[in-house]
Amino acid sequence: MRNLLVIALCLAFVGCSNSKKQTQGENEITLSGTVGYPQKGLVILEKFQGNQPIAMDTIAVNEDYTFSEKVSIDTPGYYRLNFYGKQQVALILDRDDVQVNVDGNARNGFVKVSGSRDHAFIEQAQQLMQDLQTSEAVQQINQKFGEASAAGDQQAMDSLRKAYLKLDQQVKQDLIAMIDSTGASLGVVEILRNGRILDKDKNYEVYKDYAAVLREEMPNAPQAKEFVAEVEQMAKLAVGQVAPDIALPNPEGDTVRLSSLRGNYVLVDFWAKWCKPCRMENPNVVRMYDKYNEQGFEVYGVSLDRRKSDWLQAIEEDNLHWTQVSDLKFWNSKAAEIYNIKAIPFAVLLDPEGVIIAKNLRGKELEEKLEELFADKG
Repeated sequence: MRNLLVIALCLAFVGCSNSKKQTQGENEITLSGTVGYPQKGLVILEKFQGNQPIAMDTIAVNEDYTFSEKVSIDTPGYYRLNFYGKQQVALILDRDDVQVNVDGNARNGFVKVSGSRDHAFIEQAQQLMQDLQTSEAVQQINQKFGEASAAGDQQAMDSLRKAYLKLDQQVKQDLIAMIDSTGASLGVVEILRNGRILDKDKNYEVYKDYAAVLREEMPNAPQAKEFVAEVEQMAKLAVGQVAPDIALPNPEGDTVRLSSLRGNYVLVDFWAKWCKPCRMENPNVVRMYDKYNEQGFEVYGVSLDRRKSDWLQAIEEDNLHWTQVSDLKFWNSKAAEIYNIKAIPFAVLLDPEGVIIAKNLRGKELEEKLEELFADKG
């Protein structure tokens, strides 16, 4: 439920997460707090069913601006306190009593959520990344990188980039340790599903292991089930798996199968004319294709354009003269469905047997990987 995620990730939280197995039946918790500026109307507790908030209870605000209400939670899930239709506060409710202090008079007014271990995990994960970005080490790297960029010192820039990635990886290992010690939590689910902190492809084993935790400890929560289903879908495209075949028409109308390129290292590249990041990456792919094509490197471009004229224009403008296919169905492309494409650019690198060996390599990462693969073929 993406629009809840956007709200939930902006909340403030404290605590740690519950690792006890979820049982059948309702769980009674207490919602309490204060409203800075009570308005006329109702305070309503709503439960999200999909993207739709459904009213499930009303909350009475006392004359001293406080409220305290016991509510029944059948399964862990996403909820919302709607204060008079003026301010909405997204919540993850499970087994914890939760305190919500709000302004109550403005959509973006003051809000403080405490007591929820799910919310606490989100806050802690965000704080880890914030601390990294504001650390003295990263500030120094940024300063030196700017100086190296101005001087055109590519070697220094590459070295600084690696130094940053090392620090970033250390922080992400700390986050993974937090996940391992937390147990089943929709707060963890939100961080993982978002994919902005931990790359789903590079950390597939983390996702797979956490899906197993949810099956055991939180078998009834719809959002946990959705996460497990997503991870099962990811398994089909994990590194080490044979890439699903694609059969789509090229610009001349002839169907070309991905599997027809077996025997080569193949970059399966999902892109479109309208995708600016794709167009920005295209020169790098062209450079790699020109460098390694004769040694056995191919590109299988899959366009998510809607108009053939746009597709052909971008091919010519960007010099993408390798295998290109498209059914011109935008996000409804059969290939996008098979590969579970939610955003582009997206790419997978296949070995000569069609096995996925890397995902979403761009820029310097793609260059270094191809250099490694073709090092003994120069």
